[in-house]
Amino acid sequence: MANFKGHALPGSFFLLVGLWWSVKYPLKYFHQKGKNCQLNRNYSRIEIIEAAVRTLFPVIGILAEQLVPDGPQFHLYSEDQWVKMMNWQHSTMYLFFAASGITDMLTYLVTYIPLGVDRLMMAVAAFAEGFLFYYHVHNRPPLDQHIHSLLLFAVFGGAISTFLEVILRDNIVLELFRTSLVILQGTWFWQIGFVLFPPFGTPEWDQKDHENIMFITMCYSWHYLVAVCIVAINYSLVYCLLTRLKRHRDGETIGIQQLKSCHTYHTALLNGSDEE
Repeated sequence: MANFKGHALPGSFFLLVGLWWSVKYPLKYFHQKGKNCQLNRNYSRIEIIEAAVRTLFPVIGILAEQLVPDGPQFHLYSEDQWVKMMNWQHSTMYLFFAASGITDMLTYLVTYIPLGVDRLMMAVAAFAEGFLFYYHVHNRPPLDQHIHSLLLFAVFGGAISTFLEVILRDNIVLELFRTSLVILQGTWFWQIGFVLFPPFGTPEWDQKDHENIMFITMCYSWHYLVAVCIVAINYSLVYCLLTRLKRHRDGETIGIQQLKSCHTYHTALLNGSDEE
């Protein structure tokens, strides 16, 4: 959809997934360091639920692209011409991410599927998004082309990072790097919507002003800095929370051990007095 909602929708999807990953991966990392078996039992269930949600999001996107009043209504070719190619390209991007979500579910539901296939399909989905976006903005005003081309750095960066995870599985650095790029995509889609389709009656941007292009480039750097800060803050919060819970459990364990020792001591005293 070539409007504000058409950019806010995928932006919200990417942002929600990125925020969830910024909590999930640190949580998983610290539990694995502590060799917590309970997480291992529940981890597959969490992954299946996440994969189902990541499949649902693209399906909603496809339906939104196709069934809006001015959408193609699932007609690709009509009356000797292509129908709404921009909507069809967006739908194709969503389709690859839906396939990635389905692959994730199958990886944890079907035992004979190799575990790395889920990351490989996620990398392919990101690459398909970048590939389609690269040919998506030709013959548009300079600012429109530039603001979309900046998105390609996050997209292809995420594709390369995810592909490396096929080999380096459960690498927390790569997982957090991918998370930061997904958050960047989410916030940048919103930024594109505000620049190209200003809501609330705000003035339109001059699409040919070079200073606007310079500002948008600088703004992109700010967006990524914010994404990195979000990942770092959530990582720190998860660490502090788990540390506090561990201390609380250790304190309870020590208290129980002390009570048992006191009980054993008193029992021994009573037994000694009875013998006398």
